[in-house]
Amino acid sequence: MKRILNVLFALAVLLPSTSTLYAQNACSSATLNANYAVTFSGFGTLHKSVPAVPVAAVGVLSFDGAGNVSFSSLTLAFNGSISTETGSGSYTVNSDCTGSFSLTSGSIAGLTFNMVIIGGGTEVFGIITSPGNTQNFDAKKQ
Repeated sequence: MKRILNVLFALAVLLPSTSTLYAQNACSSATLNANYAVTFSGFGTLHKSVPAVPVAAVGVLSFDGAGNVSFSSLTLAFNGSISTETGSGSYTVNSDCTGSFSLTSGSIAGLTFNMVIIGGGTEVFGIITSPGNTQNFDAKKQ
């Protein structure tokens, strides 16, 4: 009996351990299909200001699951002035859960963004990639 236990112990030590593999779901445009509470902060050149000035914003960012994105209302603090802005456009999502979107209409048309999706679409982190802007954003699913 002792010999069997020693053999079993030796096998357990010598055999390579198996690790559990966790499958990750690939992302797609459908991963983002909801409204997100979003905040921005940083410096920017919106409305062609030079040099970049302090910018902060809060609002609702909506993804439709089919590649369309919009800000229905975004409260923007731009160099101390407060305004409500809108914008809509399109987005793409890569299988590795990175992506981008650009706004093509509304008062903030022309802004472009890169993003990364986490938690199966529960949160989105990103930056504005439009020239002259140094802003990041965080969006959480409502």
